[in-house]
Amino acid sequence: MGERVHVEINAGIAEVRLARSEKRNALDRAMFDALIEAGEKLKGALGVRAVVLSGEGHGFCAGIDMRVLAEMESGAIAGVSHLASRTHGICNRFQYAAWIWREIPVPVIAAVHGFALGGGFELALGADVRYLTPDARLAVMEVRWGLVPDMGATQFMRHLAREDIVRELAYTGCEFSGTEALAYGFATRLTDDPRSMAFATARQIADRSPHAVRALKRLFNRAVIVGPEAGLIDECIEQQALVGSRNQMETVHADREGRKPRFEEVSSATATAVASSADAHHGQAAWQ
Repeated sequence: MGERVHVEINAGIAEVRLARSEKRNALDRAMFDALIEAGEKLKGALGVRAVVLSGEGHGFCAGIDMRVLAEMESGAIAGVSHLASRTHGICNRFQYAAWIWREIPVPVIAAVHGFALGGGFELALGADVRYLTPDARLAVMEVRWGLVPDMGATQFMRHLAREDIVRELAYTGCEFSGTEALAYGFATRLTDDPRSMAFATARQIADRSPHAVRALKRLFNRAVIVGPEAGLIDECIEQQALVGSRNQMETVHADREGRKPRFEEVSSATATAVASSADAHHGQAAWQ
């Protein structure tokens, strides 16, 4: 990850910080690679219960580095010339820098201050939850450079905001505030200190059964790509794996005894087994 992205894990909470503040955390080849490396590290990290995604300096992320824009005359973006080639599952490298936060098996909370523009906005959309300052500046601004959003925004936005709002923002490239983002559906909550709120929520999540939280993320991820019949079966598969399990019963015992639960951590084998059960039932790849 080098100097672009810093990762710190403490008490089950991982903070991923974009650390290129002198360039407004702009996205260049090294930043894309660092974000993916950080996400891959956390996908397999045992004991992590939640992730906080934030940016150092005056804002979250200003989007694509202007130097990368200047190099596009060759027909490539940051060295990639065949954008439709799938190099990371269903994604290319740029898309995966935002999409990987959905594949991380625990909730990801984006803490956005200052600005999240273009690719920076798309990066925030990859999180499960987004806390913004009221005066944060956001934009689907790719059209300003004669481009379209290419980090998954068209997929993320359609589940959050009205179609006409999404189209207007993308067609015009105009900026909007954190307050407007809340009204549109892009922000979860507004606060003057998104990072503190993100950690407060992460601590709440960390106090819940890690098996149940991971099951919830799998269910919500699949809910946007399967129909009601398959989704209801997904609930049953996840619930069957939880009922009577050690962590599920620990929540009951702890409540009766008036103490904090002592949960068993999730093993990679357990997580894979449950996802594979849903995969086998539907005969399709599970989006973990």
